[in-house]
Amino acid sequence: MPPTPLRVLIAPDKFKGTLTATDAAAAIASGWRKARPTDQLVPWPISDGGEGFGSLLGEALHARPRTVRTVDAAGQPLRAVWWWDAKTRTAIIESARVIGLALLPRGQFHPFNLDTRGLAAVFAAANKIGARRCIVGIGGSATNDGGFGVAQSLGWQFLDARGAAIERWTELHRLARVIPPKQQLFREFVVAVDVQNPLLGAHGCSRVYGPQKGLRPEDLPHAERCLRRLARVLKSQQGQDAARLPGAGAAGGLGFGLHQFAGATLRPGFDLFAKTTNLLEALLDCDVVVTGEGAMDRQTVMGKGVGELARMAAKHGRPCLALAGRIEDAQQLRPHFAHQHALTELGTVAQAQKHAASWLEKLAAVLAAEITEGSALTSTRATSPRRGAARPRRTRRS
Repeated sequence: MPPTPLRVLIAPDKFKGTLTATDAAAAIASGWRKARPTDQLVPWPISDGGEGFGSLLGEALHARPRTVRTVDAAGQPLRAVWWWDAKTRTAIIESARVIGLALLPRGQFHPFNLDTRGLAAVFAAANKIGARRCIVGIGGSATNDGGFGVAQSLGWQFLDARGAAIERWTELHRLARVIPPKQQLFREFVVAVDVQNPLLGAHGCSRVYGPQKGLRPEDLPHAERCLRRLARVLKSQQGQDAARLPGAGAAGGLGFGLHQFAGATLRPGFDLFAKTTNLLEALLDCDVVVTGEGAMDRQTVMGKGVGELARMAAKHGRPCLALAGRIEDAQQLRPHFAHQHALTELGTVAQAQKHAASWLEKLAAVLAAEITEGSALTSTRATSPRRGAARPRRTRRS
């Protein structure tokens, strides 16, 4: 007897370095369809503020892509894409397309020589055409400058005790005074952060994410010293200890910087994406959720999009299944996912990266074949029925 058809929400994040979230959703759908051809599939790629955030949110808001000449984190010329919704006068910016780690040759640049100044040209372009609202996803950056570079390019002045200008973020340990520009940017400025780390300390940006960007153990005390001094001076002048804000440490302290230098509000990137795209409506109209990303570990369930989607699914009685390039800390992940599989089950990490799409398709077929009536799917469907048969559409939100 053929299995009862299911409505399946296929909502992966990117498989970093190999597949966009959209490509991953397509591969999963293709594999799932081979094992369960009667199921109704709803592709819904997600983002928590990192790579892919701009294009996915731009699509949801029907925003049009634009380009601007700027520089990457290393100061090299770059033409960056951003998105513009003229009706709501909203600019959508993905910082990974400007100062992203993936834009730079691996190992060629040290974070001490990188900064965020390239973002200023994108902000200026949006400001020039009258943007009232700006949404920026800041995940995936190559930088660790606390927003110093973009602030300097926007007109902020950083001075030492003798009144001399500080030109590099690695000189911030000498900072004595900060002078703001006269003009502010946007009426509403929202920053989508993909992590909740503070700026400083054991859980801050330098020590947790700096090594992924190239900071060596011997570099960490100086990086911490510079950002600590920046935070201390700004606190003394502005009266706010923003270094402790959740998300201040996102993107090498860019969350902190945009809050302090541009008055931005920090919001969890997945929450912002989910509300803008009406993800909950899509989830409630499905029987099961399939998600995943390139690497899943304990950080996946500490604010990342895939983990937050799993929480949303559990809250509303939908089983959540996971596919990944590789899985670490499987024991910690198990309570959140009814099934979990990694491409490394089929071969080595190098092979999985080389054939990511085809292997993800095969793995999705394996997962779909495991899903049978009488498993966890039955009980969750019984406790929280679908809210309607029509597929929800992505609608605009101002």
